[in-house]
Amino acid sequence: MNESQLNPNDYPPGWWHLRESAAVLEAGGVIAYPTEAVWGLGCDPWDGAAVDRLLALKDRPQHKGVILAAATPAQVAFLLDPLEPALRERALSHWPGPVTCLIPDVHDQIPEWIKGEHSAVAIRVSDHPLVRRLCMAVGGPVVSTSCNPAGRPPARSRLQVARYFEDCLDYILPGALGGQRQPSRIIDLVSGRQLR
Repeated sequence: MNESQLNPNDYPPGWWHLRESAAVLEAGGVIAYPTEAVWGLGCDPWDGAAVDRLLALKDRPQHKGVILAAATPAQVAFLLDPLEPALRERALSHWPGPVTCLIPDVHDQIPEWIKGEHSAVAIRVSDHPLVRRLCMAVGGPVVSTSCNPAGRPPARSRLQVARYFEDCLDYILPGALGGQRQPSRIIDLVSGRQLR
C-alpha cells in the first residue's frame, strides 16, 4: 500500500466523516477540522479557487501565505528531496509533531496562493491522529490555517467554529483537539530561527 494513502477499509471508527471530508475537499470545498491546539480551516492546496474562498472567509490577505499539513514526510518528499541533506534532516527531526517548518521551494512547485509573497512554503507533518487520517484520505497535504476571522481568537470548540462560520463551511469534521496549548511553532529551516 502507498504510504501516502489509506484504503477506506482501514479507516478507524468515524471513517464516514473522513470519507465525506475528503470528498468535499476533492470537490473544491472548505472544511473545519480539529488540529493539535485549535480548530483549523482546510481545503485542497492545489485548487486556487478553494484557497481564495477560504482566505475570503478568514478575511486573510493572500500575500501572507498559509500552512500545509501532511500525514507523513513522504507526502512532502517532492519538497524535501531537492534540499541539502542537513536541511532535510533538520525538518525530519521536528516531525511528526506540532512544528511548522519553512521549507525553501527550490523548484518553485508550490502555487503563490499557498506561499503568498514568500519563497518558502510552511509545512507541518502532524502528529494529530485525525489530521493524519484526513491527509491520508485525500492522498496528500491539506491547507491548515486557524479557524477564525482575522482579528478574532482561533476557535477551540465546534460551537465556536459554527459561531464564526455558521453556514459558510461545506463540512465540519468532528473530533477532539490535541493536547497543545498554543498553535504550532514555526521554524525557518535555513536560519534555524523560531518565528512563532
